[in-house]
Amino acid sequence: MELSKIPKQFCENVNIGATQEFFIISMLSGQNAMTYALTPAHAKRLSQSLAYNIAEFEKRFGEIKTEWTPGVESPMQMIDIKEGGNKDKDKKE
Repeated sequence: MELSKIPKQFCENVNIGATQEFFIISMLSGQNAMTYALTPAHAKRLSQSLAYNIAEFEKRFGEIKTEWTPGVESPMQMIDIKEGGNKDKDKKE
């Protein structure tokens, strides 16, 4: 597979939620989102693959300077996915 020929979409945000049985990962680009369900084992392999690839990138190009703050509530919650993304549907206008 030649990576330069695969169609790509810029991902500007990633939201992750989990149940006991699976992880939900939504990748957002503008107002569009692709959502994936992964088993815990697949989610862990994704984490390991990202860690490996980031380490290889930093060996070649230098440290990536960034911060991650756990516990920040995502604007997209699992309930939104289940209810079709409309949190405010019960609110009166």
